[in-house]
Amino acid sequence: MNEPVVLIPGLLCDVRVFEHQILHLSRHRPVTIAQPQGHTVEEMSAALVLQLPPRAVLVGQGLGGDVALDVLRRASDRVSRIALISTDPLAEPANVAAAREARMVAARAGRLFQAVAEDYPVADTGPRAEAIGALLREMADHLGEGVYLAQSRAMQRRPDQQKTLRRATVPALILGGVRDTLVPPRRHELVAGLMPFAKLRMVEGAGHLLTLEAPEVVTAALEEFLRGPMLLR
Repeated sequence: MNEPVVLIPGLLCDVRVFEHQILHLSRHRPVTIAQPQGHTVEEMSAALVLQLPPRAVLVGQGLGGDVALDVLRRASDRVSRIALISTDPLAEPANVAAAREARMVAARAGRLFQAVAEDYPVADTGPRAEAIGALLREMADHLGEGVYLAQSRAMQRRPDQQKTLRRATVPALILGGVRDTLVPPRRHELVAGLMPFAKLRMVEGAGHLLTLEAPEVVTAALEEFLRGPMLLR
């Protein structure tokens, strides 16, 4: 039986951010969603390890990718492959953390969706951009201010995972959008360069919300990745 896939959503996202991937990947293997739980990336990864099957493929988006990497750090024997989507595994720079703090202040003042819209600039325009904006609002309403603040703080204080990247001994897929202004192509290139068995795939015309902006491309890349050979350890 194919090893299960665990999908980990990013900042203020839920199962709906992976809708296209779930629909297609679940035809051939078990697929589950692991909503980040905790106030730090380390707390989130510790909680996830307790829920994991003996071996699983981890697919993380944004914050979810940071959590997936921390699972790899603490329980590498439980991870058979890892895919990082729009993920920055380095510590957050001071200027980025300050801008995030301003968005958290806005959220506390009742402007949650304004903060989320700044967290997720959409590269696309037209009907798809409108649909993504509506979905972001729905997920924000569903998860709420408390989750946003806790996850934002976790992003601010996330650990630098360069050592984890260098020590990774599993196949890895790094997916990024060419038009992503939050995690630009150079950062994805750095991550892929640090991981010994990583494949980099940059998606033209897409920004940070890859699973929504280019769902078909992301799903196809994941399906190809999952069909690839395993590594002997």
